[in-house]
Amino acid sequence: MTAPQSSDGWAPAACTLPTAERPVRLAEFDDLFATAVRGVDRRSPTQLTLTLAADPGRVRDLARRETACCSFFTFRLTDGDPLLLDIAVPPAYVDVLDALAERAGSRP
Repeated sequence: MTAPQSSDGWAPAACTLPTAERPVRLAEFDDLFATAVRGVDRRSPTQLTLTLAADPGRVRDLARRETACCSFFTFRLTDGDPLLLDIAVPPAYVDVLDALAERAGSRP
């Protein structure tokens, strides 16, 4: 089963971020992916781990704001060298995690 999609085709209907703000949030994730992702590890269909070279405060803030509008995400940040961001979703949202993993992995 996949999550019902919103009218923008990417975010699930469960996302409460106003439609007008979604491109800005997506750009924030794309910037993080382009500048900080050093590795993408799909541990299971419902779990993704990103290895990052980024300011932990920046990552923590973005994860906090994303959880506020998309409560199906679970983010866990492990400070250290490297910085690890574990992202998990319930099985109904695997397609959303697939899209996130694809974006993270496609950045230069």
